Amino acid sequence: MALSSIWVVAEPSNGTLTSTSLELLTHARTFGATVSAVTWDGNAPALAALAGEYGATTLYDVGDLNGALPGAPVASAIAALVASGAPDVILIPTSYDGRDIAGRLSARLDRPVLTNVTGLIDEGGVVTEHPVFGGTLLVRARFTAEGPGIVVARAKSFAAESAGGPSATVVSAPAGDTGARGGATIVVSHVEERTGPKLEEAAVVVSGGRGLGEADKYALIEETAKLLHGAAGASRAIVDAGWVPYSHQVGQTGKTVKPTVYIACGISGATQHMVGMKGSKNIVAINKDADAPIFQIADLGIVGDVHKVLPALIAALKSRG
Repeated sequence: MALSSIWVVAEPSNGTLTSTSLELLTHARTFGATVSAVTWDGNAPALAALAGEYGATTLYDVGDLNGALPGAPVASAIAALVASGAPDVILIPTSYDGRDIAGRLSARLDRPVLTNVTGLIDEGGVVTEHPVFGGTLLVRARFTAEGPGIVVARAKSFAAESAGGPSATVVSAPAGDTGARGGATIVVSHVEERTGPKLEEAAVVVSGGRGLGEADKYALIEETAKLLHGAAGASRAIVDAGWVPYSHQVGQTGKTVKPTVYIACGISGATQHMVGMKGSKNIVAINKDADAPIFQIADLGIVGDVHKVLPALIAALKSRG
């Protein structure tokens, strides 16, 4: 039986919706099903316009959470909506709030959750695709019990494309009393300072690995990224070593990126890292080890010392103004 109704948890962020939310809305409409979005943050009119543009016909508005963590109230609101009419599947972005919502919703509805999803197919019901063993194999799964199925999808698994649709109809969906479960509040938020585009949204990503040798050499990565109007990334090895913050990590346990150009500097190409960047349109690898696995997926490979190659590249970029 084909999918008829899909709900997408559309996470608000600074007056808009997160890129992963827009990706899920875009993919949801490809099934020909009715697409609805669930959001919060007290900015329903603007978010309804955006959700409608990407394919949603209805926006369920949980409302202003007044500083509460979204997990408990949003899961409560969705559970109440499901009691009045369940969709076939609920799509949720892989994020801290998204995973929290999914876990709480699973407990409320007594339904399983499929996580780490990178593909969604309609085969008489939703079929999910999951990379396993570091992305070397792809397995499929499906829900066999009554819906709704809860799916947590990874960022950059789908492309976000506007459909030019009208603003979604806003329907109030209050959370109700969440009791002690909704007692946690956000006291203060810290936004990491950065310049240039977000790592997961950048058209150019320059990443460094252990081949840089020492932490202060990461400055070469940052300078190259800045000159290319891109973002600086990192392998798990140097994040674990404390050279750079976790927010820079690209890979299976970090961020998934799909830039036009990805430059891997001093990164050998562990499977965990390649899972997070192998979808890049053009991959450039710089490594002094000609047998490094990264060269197997690179479009352009440079066998050389990053401490010589990157300064030369930086000089060339500066000479072009």
